[in-house]
Amino acid sequence: MFTFTFAGTLCCDDTWGSEPTWDKAAQPDPWFDAGLPLILPSKSQVPSCLFPVRPATSNSVSTMNAKTSTRGEKEASGMRNETLGESGCLGEAKRGQVIRVAYVIAALDLTFLFMQMGVMPYLAKSLGLDSVGFGYLQTIFGVLQLVGGYIFGRFADQFGARAALILSCVSGSVFFLLMSLSTSIPILFLSRLPGVFMHGIPGAQKVITDMTTPSQRAGALGKLGFCFGVGIIAGSALGGVLSTKFGIYVPTYVGLVGSFINTLIAMVCIPSQTKPESDHHVTEHSTSQTGSLFSIREILRLMKFPGVMEVFIVKVFAGLPIGLFMIMFSIISMDFFGLEAVESGYLMSYFGILQMVVQGLVVGRLSSHCTEMTLLRLSVFVFAGVGLGMALMRTVWHYCIIAVPLVFAFSMLATITDSILTKAVPSSDTGAMLGICASVQPLTRTVGPTIGGILYKQFGISSFGYLQLMVNLGLFVYLLKSKIPLGEMKRQ
Repeated sequence: MFTFTFAGTLCCDDTWGSEPTWDKAAQPDPWFDAGLPLILPSKSQVPSCLFPVRPATSNSVSTMNAKTSTRGEKEASGMRNETLGESGCLGEAKRGQVIRVAYVIAALDLTFLFMQMGVMPYLAKSLGLDSVGFGYLQTIFGVLQLVGGYIFGRFADQFGARAALILSCVSGSVFFLLMSLSTSIPILFLSRLPGVFMHGIPGAQKVITDMTTPSQRAGALGKLGFCFGVGIIAGSALGGVLSTKFGIYVPTYVGLVGSFINTLIAMVCIPSQTKPESDHHVTEHSTSQTGSLFSIREILRLMKFPGVMEVFIVKVFAGLPIGLFMIMFSIISMDFFGLEAVESGYLMSYFGILQMVVQGLVVGRLSSHCTEMTLLRLSVFVFAGVGLGMALMRTVWHYCIIAVPLVFAFSMLATITDSILTKAVPSSDTGAMLGICASVQPLTRTVGPTIGGILYKQFGISSFGYLQLMVNLGLFVYLLKSKIPLGEMKRQ
């Protein structure tokens, strides 16, 4: 039996009995926090398997010098990084590399997605599908994404982020393969089925969540919005150019090859285990690892964690009115703004650039200087102001001005709520939580056409603004008065 007292993070020389040094700049280790010097026992007292270091040629403490200490620090750091890399808790450089790969996969996935979104109306029309049938096609895709979001998250928790990303990319390949073979309406509807597992963004979010500390998470998740902007601009432009110059099916061929490349990138560059080792042991014994992939009981269990239900309600309702507006935007841009197809494309590119700037430069910096609750309140307050602006806007130039705070609030709300919710649940449930979050937009796309159509036809475009203003003012007052617990639970 040995008693140890530690101070900070220690870098020990490979000489037994020597006095270790304390690197205060290093990350704190949970073993080294008592605040007193460490006294190492002799080598004979400790099993060699616990401290695999070379024996000293001298037992004198006074023989330790700066050169020996530096060498010992490097060797200890190397052994630690090697161990962390093998166990899934990767070194800082390796984690950064994997996160960048996740960004690349997300950007490519979104590019292919927006590419097919631009081509799909023309493909459906060429096959003889009318507007009502096209609405059914979009609704089916929304329902599949809604149901598949949580299933995909549970799959990621049980089999890992790498397996989930591979599943998403393979589903994308099948999706584009069926689209390329869509010479009839039934095959076109059949091509929607792989959409149940096409969740590239939640897959990338899962990788980032596993490989970042809670303090880094909001900024890292925010940079995914940059990928979203890239996807909007590149996908819309690429889909239009390819379909116009080479044929309407060429974008589907490009999407098929690109999704296959994405699959290879995920298989080669994403480690099989992205969770820290301690969290991996928790995952193996977690209740989320038992039962079916879809479980209402599991969803209710996650919602019972402190603060989860409150934040999720804010996430759903704060962006719902603007979500209804965006679903109806293709009609609004023609009827209210009088835009041509090319001008609508320019407006979408403008949104993509704003998204890139806000997510890439603004969200991360604010998250490092402000608390998450402050940013959540700020996003809801800005959303209320956006609602007032939308109620008063009359021209497309007004909308371009409103788009700046709109993109800011939308990006900030999505990033901060995802960060809060993944911190509030155990690490073994972050995938399921991200899947639930990913189901919010498909839910809006499913019910949006009906509700949005009624609002626009019966009350006009200003109804979206007034609804946005009232809902977010109510949520802002609620956030000011309520004390939502934002505790972090990473281990059970």
